[in-house]
Amino acid sequence: MSEPTIEALLAEGRTFPPSEEFRESSLVTDVDVYDEAERDWQGFWARQAQQLDWFEEWETVLEWDLPDAKWFSGGRINASYNCLDRHVIAGHGDQVAFHWEGEAGDTRTITYADLLDEVSRLANGLKSMGIGKGDRVAVYMGMVPELAVTLLACARIGAPHSVVFGGFTADSLRDRINDAEAKVLVTADGACRRGGTIALKEIADQALADCPSIEHVVMVRRTGQDVAFVEGRDVWYHDLVPQQSADCPPEPMDSEDLLYILYTSGTTGKPKGIMHTTGGYLTQCAWTHKYVFDLRPDTDVFWCTADIGWVTGHSYIVYGPLANRTTSVMYEGTPDYPDKDRFWRLIERYGVTILYTAPTAIRTFMKWGDEYPDRCDLSSLRLLGSVGEPINPEAWVWYWRHIGGERCPVVDTWWQTETGAIMISPLPGATTLKPGSATYPLPGIGADIVDEAGVPVGIPGGGYLVLTRPWPSMLRGIWGDPERYFKTYWNTYKGRYFAGDGAKRDEEGYYWLLGRVDDVMLVSGHNISTAEVEHALVGHHAVAEAAVVGKTDKVTGQAIAAFVILRAGNEPSEEFAKELRDHVAKNIGPIARPQSILFTDDLPKTRSGKIMRRLLRDVSEDHELGDTTTLADPGVVAGIKAKYLRDHPADEE
Repeated sequence: MSEPTIEALLAEGRTFPPSEEFRESSLVTDVDVYDEAERDWQGFWARQAQQLDWFEEWETVLEWDLPDAKWFSGGRINASYNCLDRHVIAGHGDQVAFHWEGEAGDTRTITYADLLDEVSRLANGLKSMGIGKGDRVAVYMGMVPELAVTLLACARIGAPHSVVFGGFTADSLRDRINDAEAKVLVTADGACRRGGTIALKEIADQALADCPSIEHVVMVRRTGQDVAFVEGRDVWYHDLVPQQSADCPPEPMDSEDLLYILYTSGTTGKPKGIMHTTGGYLTQCAWTHKYVFDLRPDTDVFWCTADIGWVTGHSYIVYGPLANRTTSVMYEGTPDYPDKDRFWRLIERYGVTILYTAPTAIRTFMKWGDEYPDRCDLSSLRLLGSVGEPINPEAWVWYWRHIGGERCPVVDTWWQTETGAIMISPLPGATTLKPGSATYPLPGIGADIVDEAGVPVGIPGGGYLVLTRPWPSMLRGIWGDPERYFKTYWNTYKGRYFAGDGAKRDEEGYYWLLGRVDDVMLVSGHNISTAEVEHALVGHHAVAEAAVVGKTDKVTGQAIAAFVILRAGNEPSEEFAKELRDHVAKNIGPIARPQSILFTDDLPKTRSGKIMRRLLRDVSEDHELGDTTTLADPGVVAGIKAKYLRDHPADEE
């Protein structure tokens, strides 16, 4: 008897309770933990903070003066010490911290003792340059071990780091350095990407031509390419670090001392410098990493496929896993180099037990076909995670079946750069899973869904996701702009943090994230989520990936324009476009039927995999294309526009 199709599983409304085998060894199997945390949520977080090593105990758990929170005030702690020293002191220095693999196949195995030694030496090197507590350090490099080393070295001496993703342009780097007034930049000669190299130092030098605060540049030699060298400013990492002492006592930091700044996009166009402090952030990162992923530090091999340039990499490659003494995989390159089975080869090679990746990647793997994971032994996996955007149910089930072998729970996690750590997610040993739902707020987290007036909508119901009380890893503001912090996050619904995301709850109270509210289309007076229409499209067996936008329409206000990538073996046609429109209308309602569907081979995505819908809006309305510098392939959008204008000549009016 053949296994049921993905469509059949979803049609029957199947849910996925924890298996008895998984529950037997899970850290949390009882939903009473939610009630326990709710009875005394501040006490709950205080108990989690006690799992870290503090130099001095805190005086108060929480001080809350809207919109400013202070967690564990008076406590003295160091993030680097909690990630490294305490594990080495406890006798775990020989445990592998990172299995690192370069895109070309070169490898490094780095133990906790190795990492402590390297971090201490770099920390002393930064101190020799005059960097001390409170001085900002900018970081701009690819996914090499020295990136994690730099973060931990900064944390060790109390110098807040500001990581700029290695795919950003010189202008983006310049703006972030100048806003933070960083004194040192740590970068590399280049980065490896799909068999070629990216000239990071050259890009950095373009930025530094207008960065007066930078006094020194530390360069990691990764590619060996020729780079310009500025005497008196530039120093090679391999010249600076080995000569330093491996003895660098960690700086005792107040719990509320700044750990890092991370810039995220703002609606005004100016990036927002999100500030995260030390004690509360580390508490929630460590707790969520341990319990959401049901961590077993002695046996698990954890792989978060994000880049450290994003918050997911900060929290779930560096701080959370290392605080929990985890063995992790770090990979430099792309999932399709040299072939589309690279991720699965890595899982097989290192015996990965927990995989944490993005829905965009999962849908891409679906598009490539089952043959690639089928080549590899993925039996080591026992838990799967999803992060970055709402995951459509079809991708969830495909992930569970073809990667997890129908035995691995899938934890779909919702959180943001601003929240610092996971907020809504299953606890895999206790939660019955529903494909596409992030399930419930975690213990200790207060969340709700409200309407435009801020009134809770009840269950079931949909509207705007808000957080109703402080949480330990919450942002502490926007660097240099407290007014913008209040207006952006706390002013829409008084006394509550507005996440900027739409959500709904079903009859059982499960949360379903619907994407950013600025990705909501207004069609004939009805709010329609782009994510909801996209989920309906990819729910068709022939569709690999889809993006939709609202375009101006004289009659309906906005009409829905869809851009669709088909799975292999399916051919585009007018008849098939009509079938997809009807499919969406059947799944959501006639109001959600796309006015136009363009079949394409690719979508405009940033280097982190995010679809740039604003560029698709430009295409659908025949506007001049906006900035494409952050795209992984800037040529994609021009090709889509040419095809759109050819296939939809009426739209040119």
